[in-house]
Amino acid sequence: MRHNMGNRKLGRTTSHRLAMFRNQIASLVISERIITTLPKAKELRPIAEKVITQGKRGTVHARRLAARWVSDRDILKKLFSEIAPRFANRTGGYLRIVKLGPRPGDGAEMAILEFVDFELKVKAVPTEEEKKAKGKKVAPEEGAEAESTEKQAAPKKKGAAKAPKAKTEPKPKSDGKSRAKPSSQQKPKGGTRSGGGRKSGGE
Repeated sequence: MRHNMGNRKLGRTTSHRLAMFRNQIASLVISERIITTLPKAKELRPIAEKVITQGKRGTVHARRLAARWVSDRDILKKLFSEIAPRFANRTGGYLRIVKLGPRPGDGAEMAILEFVDFELKVKAVPTEEEKKAKGKKVAPEEGAEAESTEKQAAPKKKGAAKAPKAKTEPKPKSDGKSRAKPSSQQKPKGGTRSGGGRKSGGE
């Protein structure tokens, strides 16, 4: 029995599990919000918070310790220059877990792991005036397209009226009988089969 074992294996080997956490931390720094299963979120949260604490320290040694989990230099730069200064007055608890309920496919509990100060950006709904303004801009373009199509189609009609195609009379078909060889050259049908010459010679 696994007594006093606080960490979850998550059905993976040690190397696979650590690689997964590195990828999740990188995605968390980039987008500041990830959706994963609840056990993974609970395991990732203390690791990510320690990385952010190293970012708050800002020393070269802290940067090297954080580089164990974040290998990309651009992501590491964003962690130390943008994200860590936002939590300068907070001693801990930089992340929160929001439960989403079971996943439809396999029933796994899903959750959102995000920064505490994260604000979801909502797209503004366009007003009626903006919709009308867009409609006015689109209308002339459609009219111009219609005119261009009419101009392209007009020369074809004029050309067809000026130069009508001359009707060509069909050539008389030649009968197959004229091509046939004369009857004198044709061999008799029954000559070869009957073998009359042989019979007459034998008699």
